[in-house]
Amino acid sequence: MITPFTEDGAVDFPALEKMIEYQIANGIDSLVVLGTTGEAATLTDEEYADVAEYSMKKIAGRVKVILGTGSNCTRKAVEKSKYAESLGADGLLVVTPYYNKCTQNGLVKYYDDVCSAVNIPVLCYNVPARTGVNILPRTMEKIADIENIYGIKEACGNMEQICETARLIRGKCALYSGDDNLNLAMLSIGSSGLISVASNIAPKEVGDVARYYFAGENDKAIALQERLLPLIDAMFTEVNPIPVKTASALIGIGTSYVRPPLTVLEDEHKKSMIRILKDFGLSLKEQTL
Repeated sequence: MITPFTEDGAVDFPALEKMIEYQIANGIDSLVVLGTTGEAATLTDEEYADVAEYSMKKIAGRVKVILGTGSNCTRKAVEKSKYAESLGADGLLVVTPYYNKCTQNGLVKYYDDVCSAVNIPVLCYNVPARTGVNILPRTMEKIADIENIYGIKEACGNMEQICETARLIRGKCALYSGDDNLNLAMLSIGSSGLISVASNIAPKEVGDVARYYFAGENDKAIALQERLLPLIDAMFTEVNPIPVKTASALIGIGTSYVRPPLTVLEDEHKKSMIRILKDFGLSLKEQTL
């Protein structure tokens, strides 16, 4: 889930509440708060706490809440994870350390340290294009043996690697897609679902792909995934979450503001976004056009 900001850069709590209600009303199964799409890395510690506490209060147990607590510093990740557990989070999404580029053994130690500090489920998050660190399949096999590792959000983008990871962790922990465009492909090899960017904009449709698949209605799942693909592509015309913030503003939730060094969506991409949202059947807020 995005973290909406006002035009002067403050957290937009009314828009955050509106996004929470939009997600729940459209049948989302759980909400990831303060993940990378939520721009957690650019929030102050005080802002992080305010968003976490506000979200937990507004969600109020209606769906499960997963808080993003990863960091490039193990000590910081442990502190955030303990804090999230104290708030009553149902689970944690812990991205690999970024920039520091630890070794594969360092990854195992990082997740072991986080898991040793808490008693709630932990999801690893592998997104090497953004972090510079890749959880290799044999490494994930070791991480899967850590007591409260629940699974992995896999966004390496390499289906050959993903298939090998799926094989090695099967029966140990869950696999989730971290790439909207690979959702259906990963469901076919045993993924439990998708942690999505596009679901900020089309939560029901994104969720229905998995619901159709699990119900054995594969033709419906394929048709809906293909209908979603132009919208998914639009979410990544620029660095996430720049496009999804603009799309959210266009449907009437918050502004397109992102924290620097990110900048708002370029005009050419915004025009394309408007067309794609309309083609998808979404109602747009007139003053944003």
